[in-house]
Amino acid sequence: MTGALTLPAAAGGNEESVPLWPEAPVGADPLPGQLDRWLAARGAELVALRRHIHAHPEPSGREFSTAALVAKQLKTAGLKPRMLRKRNGLICDIGTGNGPVIALRADLDALALPDTKDVPYRSTVDGVCHACGHDVHTAILVGTGLALAQLDARGELGGRVRLLFQPSEEAIPSGAPEVIAAGGLKDVGAIFALHCFPQLPAGLVAVRSGPLTAATDMVKVRLTGRGGHTARPQLTSDLVYALGRIVVDVPTLLARRMDPRSAASLVFGAVRAGEAANTIPSEGHVRGTVRVISREAWRELPDLVPELIRAAVAGTGVDVKVDYRRGVPPVINDRLATAIVAGAAAAALGPDRVAEAEVSLGGEDFAFYLEQVPGAMVRLGVGTPGADETFDIHTSRFDVDERAIGYGVRVLVHTALAALSAGPF
Repeated sequence: MTGALTLPAAAGGNEESVPLWPEAPVGADPLPGQLDRWLAARGAELVALRRHIHAHPEPSGREFSTAALVAKQLKTAGLKPRMLRKRNGLICDIGTGNGPVIALRADLDALALPDTKDVPYRSTVDGVCHACGHDVHTAILVGTGLALAQLDARGELGGRVRLLFQPSEEAIPSGAPEVIAAGGLKDVGAIFALHCFPQLPAGLVAVRSGPLTAATDMVKVRLTGRGGHTARPQLTSDLVYALGRIVVDVPTLLARRMDPRSAASLVFGAVRAGEAANTIPSEGHVRGTVRVISREAWRELPDLVPELIRAAVAGTGVDVKVDYRRGVPPVINDRLATAIVAGAAAAALGPDRVAEAEVSLGGEDFAFYLEQVPGAMVRLGVGTPGADETFDIHTSRFDVDERAIGYGVRVLVHTALAALSAGPF
């Protein structure tokens, strides 16, 4: 049945298909009113889907069961999802014809963190949990796809919408280039996505034109040199001192060499050298992340950061090896796409429910799509209003106000229709 939603028993559903759109009273609004009625009747099934995924998380690159579950939901609605080569992600088109094409993206993978929440849907996989909200993103995009499929069956879509369920957002290398290589952006004029944001209460979204998140790279440094007794440092290459110069001096040197408006940041998170207090070690390591808002500045970093590291240890006698690894570009929202999603969110939730998003130095591989086509990422409020404590993403106690799933479906359905009406980009 087109537009039906079924869930496996393990996900809190049954095998009975339920029509997506209950019959609307004469004169009812054809979109918001019907969305409200369906979500009131069937939103619990999307919550159950989210909880099933949350309880059975899969790490980056191994999202096989999650992808299969999503494909089953879409097939039940009469859609024809196409699995990625590794079968840990999928692409699904809704609609046909030569009209505009827009894409909506959700990510499937979980983080390597323990789940310490005391909830019935707590992770059943040791050391893995959905601490970034990808289970919520997935449930929202499934619901959005079912809604759009019904609209398409009624001839009310006005183009094609491509659903991208992406693996490995949390990994380096990440999954977005894999989806792109599989044709995920073929013919696409614009792309949109939501991301959980616990600092905003459920029912609100935050949008921003221009930079939203930073480019994020990783740097690993290995130092080697002659070790020895701390009583005779002149006979050694004082490797710990050299490491200290890297940790203290290089972030400051980077700030002086980059345009301050690029917001470049180098922070080291791991340092290791030696075991004994009276011994200068012969090997040491330091690892950190490099973040920058400017796309142009990001292109300079792979040459500049190693240069500064080598300059910092010059004269210490140590040998240095720098491994600079590209992560993700900055997310830079397109002006027109941002205006479309802001207007759609206002139509879906109310104008007073749309806030301005702040720039974050976190990284997001949605940026790879924006390197190819215009689009925008929106922050979806998932915090519980009035809660005594809010836990950020990437923490083991992170959870969401599940009413955000319904709000997310509303926003993405309105965004898809608005973008199709505004196209071509």
